[in-house]
Amino acid sequence: MTSAAAAAPPPEKGSGLAQGIGAYLAWGFMPLFFKQLTSVPAVEVVAHRVIWSVPLLLLILAIRRQLPSFWAVLRTPQTRWLMLLSSTLIAANWLIYVYAVFADHILAASLGYYLTPLLNVLLGYFFLKEGMTRATFVALLLAMIGVAILAAGALDTLWISLALAFSFGMYGLVRKLAPVGSMPGLTAETVILSPVALGAVAWFWMYGGSGGFGSSLKIDLLLIAGGAVTAFPLLMFAGAARRMRLTALGFISYIGPTIQFLLGVLLYDEPLTTPRLACFALIWFALVIFSVDSVRRSRRGEAL
Repeated sequence: MTSAAAAAPPPEKGSGLAQGIGAYLAWGFMPLFFKQLTSVPAVEVVAHRVIWSVPLLLLILAIRRQLPSFWAVLRTPQTRWLMLLSSTLIAANWLIYVYAVFADHILAASLGYYLTPLLNVLLGYFFLKEGMTRATFVALLLAMIGVAILAAGALDTLWISLALAFSFGMYGLVRKLAPVGSMPGLTAETVILSPVALGAVAWFWMYGGSGGFGSSLKIDLLLIAGGAVTAFPLLMFAGAARRMRLTALGFISYIGPTIQFLLGVLLYDEPLTTPRLACFALIWFALVIFSVDSVRRSRRGEAL
């Protein structure tokens, strides 16, 4: 056995696959939830997502008797810095996503998450020494051409797509590298973010005006529910990221953006312009190539 083979991650476990699919289904339908909160500033929504996640996650940790692991994450300098980086990346991703939903840019958000699987391939190739086949290279090239076409015809929303893809792709890489369990790691991220979130909520409470927390029972309940809406998909994703290779995680990650794309076009009537349609078509074609290549290699007995 070669050293490269010995260093390869273990094959995906069934639980990891189920967790990954569950996470992306939840994220796919998430615009339906956030569209109910458009009267609330995006920053306040994200802050409440963090705050209400903390007690829920701590309770789950206590039930699972993982609180010692959580404290170990915060006490260890290396993992603490990794969690600070991952929490910053996921907070930026949340904020950009909520802004995109509020501003009727769900298609731009879905494009960002379509790009994430292909970005995961690049990250896996450069940082984790995962292989790249010729078909995967062609798929990446097609995606780049699609982004270039979109840049020429829809530059105003391209930053949303690229920022979402980069922040979430890097988040997945950091969580892959961090020697931290999914639940303790996710709890550490929200605890690290909570002081900033509490400050933001306090500011909006005093100076933000009407429309936020306290404006109605419906809004209050939705903001509180944001903790569960945030925690459970991320928990499933973190578990999948720990059990699966990034390339395999990328294989299932276009479930979410497909649902978002359909919601944007069919439910919220977002315009599907010619540059945007051309970009989506090229990326869909790229994903077909990537998927077929992954299945072919899997059938040959290779790890995805």
